[in-house]
Amino acid sequence: MKNSSLGTKLLLAAVTLGILAYFTAQGLRYFSDPLTTTLAYTYQVEEGIDLSGYVVRDEQVLPDESGGLLRVQRMEGERVGKGGVVAMVYADQASLDRQSEIDALVTRIEQLQYAQQAALGSEVSLKLDTQIMQSLMAFRADVTASKLYDAEDHGEDLRALVLKRDYTYTDTADVTEQLTQLQTQLQTLRSQSAASVRRVTAPAAGLYSAVVDGYETVLTPESLTDLTPSKLAAVEPDESTASSVGKLILGDAWYYAAVLDAQDAQGLQEGEQLTLRFAKNVERDLSVTVESVSKEEDGRVAAVFEGRTYLPQLTLLRQQSAQIIERSITGLRIPKEALRAEWVRVDSDGERTTEQETGVYCLVGAEACFKPVEVLYDGDDFVLVRSTFEDAVDTTSTQEKQRLRPGDEVIITANDLYDGKVID
Repeated sequence: MKNSSLGTKLLLAAVTLGILAYFTAQGLRYFSDPLTTTLAYTYQVEEGIDLSGYVVRDEQVLPDESGGLLRVQRMEGERVGKGGVVAMVYADQASLDRQSEIDALVTRIEQLQYAQQAALGSEVSLKLDTQIMQSLMAFRADVTASKLYDAEDHGEDLRALVLKRDYTYTDTADVTEQLTQLQTQLQTLRSQSAASVRRVTAPAAGLYSAVVDGYETVLTPESLTDLTPSKLAAVEPDESTASSVGKLILGDAWYYAAVLDAQDAQGLQEGEQLTLRFAKNVERDLSVTVESVSKEEDGRVAAVFEGRTYLPQLTLLRQQSAQIIERSITGLRIPKEALRAEWVRVDSDGERTTEQETGVYCLVGAEACFKPVEVLYDGDDFVLVRSTFEDAVDTTSTQEKQRLRPGDEVIITANDLYDGKVID
């Protein structure tokens, strides 16, 4: 028993010493040759100028309506032709309720008329089934994206389509009789409501907007002529400008007027095309042209940018923060510590040759391989680079090996690095 117990203790002691020796050796190896690597990957950096300013449009405020119940007929950003109905004004609640009945009758008549067409052939029903499926998918997408306003519209369309499909199973004679009755009711209601409804029409063609903020008569395209930082800073809304009906946005052009540091504006040239990115409410970058840059005033200038796209999506914008994207740089991102200003070769005789060239060492298999690069952007703790042989068409096998690619394992730290060093 004693001999067995002593043997066990000696075995455990030997195992413990072996483990300690292993970890000690690994620790010494790490501190003597602290190899760390990372993967090179494609990255994009944008350089721009931060702005704060106003969106300016050619706007016409519609006359305010009183003495009745207003019901707007247009959606925000919807295009309206000259003379088109913008809103309806009802004399009282009874007139508004009568209009709701008229709308319901019109919808039902349309559904019954569709049912008559469906009775003529199966292709009409098949087309209706496709429309129901598409409307259902659109409704689901709106709900998932929390676009409740759009979901309400698609929901109404879906209900109408389902009712149309239900009427396709109704006997044709019954449909004709119902249509006659409903059309008679509709004619009676319209004659009753004719004297109690006023129409508000558009005096010119344009985009409809329900919001009147008082800047319509203060910030105009004409007011941007000879704009200065002090003039823009002094802009205040006109409290007397108001309308419950809304306004029309005329033309296709819109402007963004902002004040910025004169130093940031040095690179702006009139007529130059740039990319404008609003901080919120707009999900896409917008193409703009530099309209004008004012003279310097206390180290600041006023700049005006003109845009001619996506105006229907900008009808609710006024005072906005934005960024002018001057240039976009795409390259391979690596840590600054991995960048080398020279590389070392070792010949067969063990002699070392040092060459001045910017590049990185990569771990290729078990060897360190130097890959020359060109620095495109210098960030706080990283750089964007491209391979020196990126645009080369005919490359040698050596140059192909030295081409830096996304996914290459870049060596950040290691002792005594040279091209071809075996790293185990």
